[in-house]
Amino acid sequence: MTALPDPAAAPPTAPAAAPDRLPARHYLNAGYSAASWLLTTDHKRIAILYLLSITMFFAVGGLAATIVRLDLATPQADLVQTETFNKLFTAHGVVMIFFFLIPSIPAVLGNFLIPLMLGARDLAFRRLNLLSWYVYVAGGLFTLYALLAGGVDTGWTFYTPYSSTYSNTYVMATAVGIFITGFSSILTGLNFIVTTHTMRAPGLTWFRLPLFVWALYATSIIQVLGTPVLAISLFLVGMERLLGTGIFDPRLGGDPLLFQHLFWFYSHPAVYIMVLPSMGVVSEIIPCFSRKRPYGYAFIGLSSFAIAVFSFVVWGHHMFVSGQSVYAGMVFSILSYMVAIPSSVKVFNWTASLHKGSISFETPMLYALGFIGLFTLGGLTGLFVAALAVDVHLHDTYFIVAHFHYIMVGGAVMGYLGGIHFWWPKMTGRLYPESWARFSAILIFVGFNLTFFPQYILGYLGMPRRYHIYAPEFQVLNVMSSAGASILGVGYLFPFTYLLWSLRYGRIAGANPWRAAGLEWQTPSPPPTENFDETPVVVDEAYDYARIDALPPGEPAA
Repeated sequence: MTALPDPAAAPPTAPAAAPDRLPARHYLNAGYSAASWLLTTDHKRIAILYLLSITMFFAVGGLAATIVRLDLATPQADLVQTETFNKLFTAHGVVMIFFFLIPSIPAVLGNFLIPLMLGARDLAFRRLNLLSWYVYVAGGLFTLYALLAGGVDTGWTFYTPYSSTYSNTYVMATAVGIFITGFSSILTGLNFIVTTHTMRAPGLTWFRLPLFVWALYATSIIQVLGTPVLAISLFLVGMERLLGTGIFDPRLGGDPLLFQHLFWFYSHPAVYIMVLPSMGVVSEIIPCFSRKRPYGYAFIGLSSFAIAVFSFVVWGHHMFVSGQSVYAGMVFSILSYMVAIPSSVKVFNWTASLHKGSISFETPMLYALGFIGLFTLGGLTGLFVAALAVDVHLHDTYFIVAHFHYIMVGGAVMGYLGGIHFWWPKMTGRLYPESWARFSAILIFVGFNLTFFPQYILGYLGMPRRYHIYAPEFQVLNVMSSAGASILGVGYLFPFTYLLWSLRYGRIAGANPWRAAGLEWQTPSPPPTENFDETPVVVDEAYDYARIDALPPGEPAA
């Protein structure tokens, strides 16, 4: 993508030589006081605030998962009591889903990159963007209070009437935390939609947009339309719990299936809030490290919208054994197979983009390839649970746990780490140690498969999820899974360590260390506070790697 200066702007400056130190004027160097960060409206600083907050919640959720896997290493519940076990897997699910997976890429990479990719100086609503972070933190504090005060044991799904009537744990504090955090998701999605429509650089038409923007735009639609349904569901749980209103409890004239319909109407689209941004990340990494324009650019972009639409009409496949109509189950089964089509389009086009490409295996590419493999396996096993007869056997077994984590961890987290490594030089102006980063990516891939593939077998053999006392014949597979979790945990600690190390000791990155396409690579690293000295004008197609590679070495790709 070639960007020319806006004729109405100031005359362009000559391109700078490769720097031997960080530029003096950039967003990280614009004041180090706490107030300058806590009151900032700079989208890049807000992205960093989100990064710090989300990393903390990832550590909390990971700690809960670690204790769960240690307890499951033996079949007789030798580590924690049953009530504590229920609270641990609930804490893991609540924290990882609502406070890490859903906001991770939109709030961190989306906040940082959307204005840069669009050639804008910031998001459309700068103060609203800062407010979204404060709302996220407020919701997180309510949830952490619930966990520290005694926890909640309903599972992250809050199924009624147990959550609304019978549980004696901190259901309301947790629900309030998630309710508050939902507004952060809505505000972020609204900001991205308005910014994409109104603040694109001249010449940046829809079919010149980076595929990451397409993915974040589709994700934002789901956030804005779906999140209020979750808020209403949790509000009704509170009404029944506090006031005894008969909404879900059959003893009060309510219908417990109503909650499942409301909850999954949001929570299945939420799966794509988590994974669609990772698809956008992979769509940026694959062209860069294969030096080719993505095969079927328009199909990849439009398939994001198809996923967003289909995500709202397949919620009933979570309820095949709940007592809903068999005919409704048949319809949801067919629709669930159809939603796999746009995802398959992306996987096929990514694979075709690799064909005859000049492929290099830097760390972001390893994460992207890992994403494709793990997400594909997770998607294929999703076809099993979309089949009515098969789901009767697999429902609420460890097969579901494995399928979910292959999509969420193997997909969303691999994409998140790939994006962090790809844009880390742009965010910080520093390069990380490539050898350690590659080793970490491979270790995470190995640890992940050792953790979750045995759970497919456990589920096929009939081990229910959420049990911590199980038949002794399941122990070997559980020990394998727990051993894999220890490897996976070490793999996650490596990036935390060497990325922090790189902030001080990493080599200076330069504006475009990957020789990548896109407007974000045409600013210094780290970017100036206002992103661009002059408004760029886009005159070429997206991902024009043939032109970039034809430039002499060292010449900017702009």
